[in-house]
Amino acid sequence: EAAKLPAGFRVGAAKLTFVPDEAPLMGDLPMTLTLICTDEPTDAYAAVFTTNAFPGAPILVGRKRLQGGAPLQAIAINNKVSNVFPSDGGEEASEAVCAAVAAALELPGGAASVLPSSTGVIGWRLPAAELAAAAPSAAGALQAESVLPAARGIMTTDRYPKVSSAELPGGGRLVGIAKGAGMIEPNMATMLCYLLTDAEPPEGGRSALQAMLARSVSRSFNACSVDGDESTSDTVALVSSCRAPRPPADAFQAALDEVCRDLAAQVVRNGEGTRHVMRVTVSGASSDEVARHVGRAVVNGPLFKSAVAGNDPNVGRLVGKVGQALGVGGAAMAGGCMCRIGGEVIFENGRFALDGEKEKRLAAHLRSAEMDCGLPYPPHGRVVDIEVRLGGGGAGCAVVLGSDLTKEYVEINSDYGPEACGRGARALGPAWGSRAREPGTGERPVDGTSVASRALNG
Repeated sequence: EAAKLPAGFRVGAAKLTFVPDEAPLMGDLPMTLTLICTDEPTDAYAAVFTTNAFPGAPILVGRKRLQGGAPLQAIAINNKVSNVFPSDGGEEASEAVCAAVAAALELPGGAASVLPSSTGVIGWRLPAAELAAAAPSAAGALQAESVLPAARGIMTTDRYPKVSSAELPGGGRLVGIAKGAGMIEPNMATMLCYLLTDAEPPEGGRSALQAMLARSVSRSFNACSVDGDESTSDTVALVSSCRAPRPPADAFQAALDEVCRDLAAQVVRNGEGTRHVMRVTVSGASSDEVARHVGRAVVNGPLFKSAVAGNDPNVGRLVGKVGQALGVGGAAMAGGCMCRIGGEVIFENGRFALDGEKEKRLAAHLRSAEMDCGLPYPPHGRVVDIEVRLGGGGAGCAVVLGSDLTKEYVEINSDYGPEACGRGARALGPAWGSRAREPGTGERPVDGTSVASRALNG
């Protein structure tokens, strides 16, 4: 039920193969072209893209689509190759795929009504001819029942498809899918996320919809990190088919916040090699931005992340990262700082509060949150619970999600690119090798409030 598409949408996917020009010895490699379509062109859409100074060609094309303001009717997504600054520039290839998709779907708006997205290896040329040839098959696979084919089609090193949904007053529905497992330190989004609704957007036109999406993204995807690396392909797109009545603006914003937070939590839990999810709650900051900065510093500190991975309650690494984030200018906030792990006070009034029994309890808390990163779905939703209460009495607060740093993460990301061809390219995701695998439909029901995220949102 959670994967049920809103009215006026269809999704479909087609598999294809290509030989990368940059690594021909790898031979034929699999790729998926995924289509998300509205039955009619729509002016009700918004998108937020990466702030990376080296954006991919689909980002450049997408920005033009947003600025141009022409009606949108389809999103075309490919995995495996991100089309970021390849030797041929990339934009022409993205536009060629959009044109092929528009032709296959017989869209009245042509290529300009198609938003492209790509994810995968950076620097490789997009196999535009192969993708264009697959467009009719993807169009033929379109169906209006479930979003799951799209959620699976956009995966790379993801272990499972990520879906979330919410019901809206008046009978409307909001469904979101996301893709991302590594290179997750968004300044606006996750790697790829698509939000679909049949509800008439709140009054204010596209600018109001854009503002609402930006607010939801800042509260969710901008407050999570797997590895501190911001992708060159980050995209969050929100599209409405306008088939259901307009809900109150606050209800629409609340549903958008809920779905984005749930998907962000699923992305972190599904992080490459993730064995622990950290939830850092920061309060007492001079602003929400400062609170997010402190939280990100904690979840991105390699020494603390490594300690968490080993179930080692090395609390000095936590307090050290908080102090580093605050710097000399944050002395007032550092003065009354209190830190907890698993509800245990470990630092207060400028002193550590530790003893042998507490160390054992801290280690037990870390062990209780550990999970097997090789499983196709997470077995629980527990987190390493970290609280940082800053001094000074500020009102700024944030909750930041992050993952530990494991040997599995290093193995995946040391065996990802062309040099992996001689080792089986095992880290390139489902069907590229034996390491990652795409789950079958019966392994876990998608219920919209996944095990991966219940604890993170509670």
